[in-house]
Amino acid sequence: MTYLIFGATGNIGSRVTERLIARGERPAVFVRDARKATSRFGDQVDIHVGDLEKPRSSLAAALAGVDGVFLVTEGPDLDARDRAVADAASAAGVRHLVKLSTLDVHTGVGTGPWHARGEAAIRDRGVAFTFIQSAGFMSNALGWSHAIRERGVLRSSTGAGTIAFIHPDDIADVATAALVERDHDGQALIITGPEALSYGEMAAAIGRAIGRRVRFEEISDQQAHASVVRWAGKGPYADALVDIWRAVREGRLATVSDVVPRILGRKARSFDRWAEENAEAFQ
Repeated sequence: MTYLIFGATGNIGSRVTERLIARGERPAVFVRDARKATSRFGDQVDIHVGDLEKPRSSLAAALAGVDGVFLVTEGPDLDARDRAVADAASAAGVRHLVKLSTLDVHTGVGTGPWHARGEAAIRDRGVAFTFIQSAGFMSNALGWSHAIRERGVLRSSTGAGTIAFIHPDDIADVATAALVERDHDGQALIITGPEALSYGEMAAAIGRAIGRRVRFEEISDQQAHASVVRWAGKGPYADALVDIWRAVREGRLATVSDVVPRILGRKARSFDRWAEENAEAFQ
């Protein structure tokens, strides 16, 4: 089997690439920056340089001879890139495409509509698919690090609502299993962490990991939006984040699934474990 990884230098794509290498595979990667890929993987991958904003000139060559694809896209127009990859994959005879999606496609919250359109763009293209519908990543909590380091506080509009963040390694393990084992073709796999926690409970877990108290402070949606705009600018991404936090507060994103242990044969990694692994970022 030959695999092509999109987003191979990102948070999840890099992990999937590393897992394939560890299995003795030589995956191909589709990246914008060859130097970054070489720095990350050395000579253990085949590098294709391209840009999904301009797919026609680069996708056909990258997909030639490929059996399985792992696809990561983002942004409100991600469906255009998903469609371009699916069409090119179908033309190249690719057998299987695994897309990293979000469980929010079921609620219409935040980035859910973006990925729902992406999933729709992939269906019926003649390529078997698996959608990895993931909860929010535990690594998103790294965005809290500055405030925790400097002021010992996590400020959020999520209130007492809960969400089952998932460890990035679990996402990568499930995605790799789906890609290699082909036991979940045509399925949408909802994956979450082992328990739904409030942001206050996650702040407390980080406090335990670093040996000092971390306070949780509730703020309004307006304050949350202003905070996002300061670092991300105005636009659909900022709006999507505030929408997600509102849904957490209202109890609409507390889903906990058993898919990770069912596929991997072990428990999903806990937020406590993630906090211990990343304690240095908060100190």
